[in-house]
Amino acid sequence: MHEMTVARSVVDAIEAAIAAGRVAGRVRRVVLRVGRLRAVAPKSLRFLFPLAAEGTPLAGSALDIVEVAVRGRCERCAGEFVLEAPRFLCPGCGAAEIAVTAGDELTIESVEVDR
Repeated sequence: MHEMTVARSVVDAIEAAIAAGRVAGRVRRVVLRVGRLRAVAPKSLRFLFPLAAEGTPLAGSALDIVEVAVRGRCERCAGEFVLEAPRFLCPGCGAAEIAVTAGDELTIESVEVDR
């Protein structure tokens, strides 16, 4: 299951930050930015995160997910827009030369802790 791998990776990354002294205190909440191109089901990820966090310093913490729309810029007319997959064409000029500018993220935006 893809979402369990993502949940475990988030837990591992935060545990590494704790071990390195970059995060101190009890983890209360994790905010994750997930682009739609990552094909992550937020509902499944929210369900699996507590299982991945069980027995770690993140046990009992909340997971908030910020979904990021796929955005693009047309290489021909320089228009910027939200892309609706699977049609990656510029709505302004119809060109297919699109540079994806957002929507591929999978990043930990923030970690809230009790001190």
